Amino acid sequence: MTAHQNGTIATEVSHFLLNCFVRSPSWQLWLSLPLSLLLLLAMGANATLLVTIRLEASLHQPMYYLLSLLSLLDMVLCLTVIPKVLAIFWFDLRAISFSACFLQMFIMNSFLAMESCTFMVMAYDRYVAICHPLRYPSIITDQFVAKAAIFILARNFIFTLPIPSLSGRLYYCGRNVIENCICANMSVSRLSCDDVTVNRLYQFAGGWTLLGSDLILIFASYTLILRAVLRLKAEGAVAKALGTCGSHFILILFFSTILLVFVLTHVAKKKVPPDVPVLLNVLHHVVPAALNPIVYGVRTQEIKQGIQRLLKKGW
Repeated sequence: MTAHQNGTIATEVSHFLLNCFVRSPSWQLWLSLPLSLLLLLAMGANATLLVTIRLEASLHQPMYYLLSLLSLLDMVLCLTVIPKVLAIFWFDLRAISFSACFLQMFIMNSFLAMESCTFMVMAYDRYVAICHPLRYPSIITDQFVAKAAIFILARNFIFTLPIPSLSGRLYYCGRNVIENCICANMSVSRLSCDDVTVNRLYQFAGGWTLLGSDLILIFASYTLILRAVLRLKAEGAVAKALGTCGSHFILILFFSTILLVFVLTHVAKKKVPPDVPVLLNVLHHVVPAALNPIVYGVRTQEIKQGIQRLLKKGW
């Protein structure tokens, strides 16, 4: 028992419990199998893509290095969320320690922002490739990718670190049940006995600053790409140019569509069942991770050929 600032006596919380689909217990049953399959697919497909890019000399190019970074981010996000959700479904292991909860919160926020930033850099790569093809080899170099990776890691680490830090400094008393499958910032913060206005403002401002600026730059890049493509007069040039960035555009749609639906359901949370935003939040950490490498593997001839060569060698 400890005394809070206002003089009241309360029990300080030592751990959290994740209340995962308790309103819809049947969801746990029918979600566990597809989530397991998606996790295995995400790990297997991304590992195959990483090994292929690593071993195939023809894929040692900046575009594929960025794709490798995206695969690594996908795998970390997936492993941070889905195994814990499955442990809740199968073994009712709802308890999570303070440190594990805030670590999960940091990884989810930072790596999600890193993915968004990686898409932005990939959009710039496609912009240079199509709008300035002669200058592409001198602009998009290995050094550029290294600097971009440092920027992606540093920017999002610095801007997302305050999110778990602010939540971790709050005083938690009484309730310790998180109405979510994961340690989402506001799901955790609302359990606090303290004022969480700063947390809400930083989450809102930080999220829209990072993700919003990335989406604006991605949209600007593709607008310029589309304008340049429509000016091409050579036969088949338009189809070839669009084909080079089609896979990337599909990945952005996966990422942004689920994120947009998740945001809209939160805005209209009074009109949708409370478990729907939770489900979308979970799916957002596994569906893009499972589909991203498949889209690139199917649509990119160089990756398909690289995988085929590795299979012939017995990998």
